[in-house]
Amino acid sequence: MQTPLKTIRFPHFFFLWFGAAVSMAEILAGGLLAPLGFEDGLLAILGGHALGTMLLVLCGLIGFREGLSAIESTRISFGVYGAKLFSLFNILQLVGWTSIMILAAARSLNETSRHLWQIDQYGLWCLLVGALVLLWIVLGRETGWKKANMAAALLLFALTIVMSSVVFADTTVLSKPAAGGMPFGAGFELSVVMPLSWLPLIADYTRFARSGQGAAWGSGLGYFLGSCWMYIIGLSVALVAGQADPAGMLLAANLGLSVLAIVLLATITTTFMDAYSAGVSVHTLLPGFNEKHAALAVTVAGTLLALGVDMEQYEGFLLLIGSVFAPLFAILLSDYFLLGNRQLRPGLMVNWLALVIWALGVALYYQLLKLDLMVGATVPVMFATAFTYILVGRFAAKWSLQKDSLKTSA
Repeated sequence: MQTPLKTIRFPHFFFLWFGAAVSMAEILAGGLLAPLGFEDGLLAILGGHALGTMLLVLCGLIGFREGLSAIESTRISFGVYGAKLFSLFNILQLVGWTSIMILAAARSLNETSRHLWQIDQYGLWCLLVGALVLLWIVLGRETGWKKANMAAALLLFALTIVMSSVVFADTTVLSKPAAGGMPFGAGFELSVVMPLSWLPLIADYTRFARSGQGAAWGSGLGYFLGSCWMYIIGLSVALVAGQADPAGMLLAANLGLSVLAIVLLATITTTFMDAYSAGVSVHTLLPGFNEKHAALAVTVAGTLLALGVDMEQYEGFLLLIGSVFAPLFAILLSDYFLLGNRQLRPGLMVNWLALVIWALGVALYYQLLKLDLMVGATVPVMFATAFTYILVGRFAAKWSLQKDSLKTSA
């Protein structure tokens, strides 16, 4: 396997992941926590993101140390065909994310253009956003990640301060009580699953890092700060206005052009990462397929899908991601950091034991969602999956050694 060039440093990772976190999808997800009120919602956001970002950083370190993409690293635990299965899941997830990002952006942009210029062209906005993401992909890693993305993230940072000043102009939002209808554990879970959705992507970028510290701190801080900020904005807007989209508040403050800039830049920087990593997963599934061409195809598919889907199932989509990837990466992290299995085994085509335990973890996730636990479903599922994998794995290895010794003595 060719060793990737290690050229990406701390500031590039910080702005890459800050830009990825600043998105309408994150704002809308924060708005889902409005029934908790501001104080409990804030606690759920910070706690869930602290846990999710820690897992994100650990997966990124695997990519840096081994020079593997995120999905390729699952071969360590699941084998060649297991990695191909999860490549397919990841491609489907990322096509979904691409469509959701473009859809959410097009809605805000269309609302803004209707207010400013009486132009109502949702479909046209979808196509425009999709075209800009395609351009970002064409720019490539050196220009797109290092130069254009850092410039966009710096501008986003400034625009986000403007947005925050408008949203928090009414300080009564800080004392909004819980309206009920959502257990704290559900809000915690909706905060954990957002960084969890990036687990199958982060190593696609950290494998190019100059240092592990730069990759870990840059990615972790950039994402944690950006995502928490967006969740808090979404929570606050939903508490005041009844919906999480901040476009209405910004328009009322005569900041319509700021809406256009924030939504366009945020969507491009985030959706680029979704499409690029989908291309990496396509390459894992079909090694002869060019990553950039696959990313372009995913962007086109996501754009077309955005023209015909809605956001009604957004919460269910987030939980589906959690159910698939929480037990998957619990097994990989256990294998890598606790059991010391850190190398690809070319002869391992499929690890049935790992796949069975992963499937049980998926089933357990949905059962635990029904219990409304204080810490959500991800934490207990990951602990249970990791414990089961380590325990059963050691027993199976011991049994295998005994079996081999019996064959030798015979």
